Amino acid sequence: MTQANMHEAKSKLSQLAELAHQGERVVIAKAGKPYVDLIPHRNSTPRVPGGYSINMDAFDCADEEIESMFDFLEDE
Repeated sequence: MTQANMHEAKSKLSQLAELAHQGERVVIAKAGKPYVDLIPHRNSTPRVPGGYSINMDAFDCADEEIESMFDFLEDE
């Protein structure tokens, strides 16, 4: 693990980024206490809309428990 204070991190950002990219844990400290972790960017697969199907039949009827919570409104 490598730890650098804010001032050092500003002047050595390229070196610290390279260490993080190689898999080393890099911590940037503020006032001597760990403040942020420097981690490499990870490419992720893009999200595709419509990847999940929804059973619309489940929305056709009200949940009895939830409906009973609103019964007091009818009494007023």
